[in-house]
Amino acid sequence: MLMTVGAALLLLAPILLAAAILIPGTPGIAINRRRPYDSDPPSRLTRLAGITVVGLDRFLAARNVRLYSRDSLENAGVRLSQAEYFVLVIAGGIVGALVGLVIGVPVLSVLLVILAPVAGHLVLGFLAGKRRGKFDQQLGDTLQLLAGGLRAGHSILRAIDAAATESQSPTSEEMRRVITETSLGRDLLASLTDTSERMRNEDFVWIAQAIQINREVGGNLAEVLDQVNETIRERSEIKGHIKALAAEGKFSAYILIAMPIGIVVMLMMVNPGYMDSMFTHPLGWGMMAGSVVLMTIGSLWMRKIIDLKF
Repeated sequence: MLMTVGAALLLLAPILLAAAILIPGTPGIAINRRRPYDSDPPSRLTRLAGITVVGLDRFLAARNVRLYSRDSLENAGVRLSQAEYFVLVIAGGIVGALVGLVIGVPVLSVLLVILAPVAGHLVLGFLAGKRRGKFDQQLGDTLQLLAGGLRAGHSILRAIDAAATESQSPTSEEMRRVITETSLGRDLLASLTDTSERMRNEDFVWIAQAIQINREVGGNLAEVLDQVNETIRERSEIKGHIKALAAEGKFSAYILIAMPIGIVVMLMMVNPGYMDSMFTHPLGWGMMAGSVVLMTIGSLWMRKIIDLKF
């Protein structure tokens, strides 16, 4: 009976979570200012999710919690507030606890609940890295759009606005942010510098410096951007060669890191009783803790070896 209830809750939790997130709520603006809005009345589940998010938002704001901050969410391209992302992490921890209870390993439930915030942080880091990689790949096309706009007689701000319109995400979002900040009175160089720091892109620093130097001393900025673009493309070609040469080492590192975890999962599936001592005996707990420490050290060491700087 307990297994059936646990399995039902395990299947129901992701469905309820997706419904709470995806079902839109009613706009919170004055009636006379609303646009036509066609939607069904909000369900109790949606109201409960909204109340939970609002309450958690107030709790986090009162205590100035920095975990999953607005900057980290924006860098990852996640269109959620801090409280909404916290709700997702909490839901993931609950699902992990149910998984451990369903398979009959309470220690695994506790471990998954503890690891849920870490997993949320890792997801944000992965999404931010992926977003920065896309920005770096689109940088050459962005420079071509800027140079083309300048040759057409537009100002640098108008050229950036055109690049924001024609580019894909995340370049369009970052360029639009630059335009918005400068329209509010911020210096263009400061906004471009913040973009380069947010994207961790050294090549974009060159673009910001070239634009600032041109604004101070004059000259043909389109030609300068073409030269910068040529340099960036040569650097990208070298990066591609280095990544190709380091691919074998990275793949070997991934296999070595995943092998112990894969062996444990295989043993638990083939012969579940064989691993019971690891989860019930204090010596097994110590061995698991030591394994986690050693695997962490080995993972960081291998990452240092395969993370080439160029």
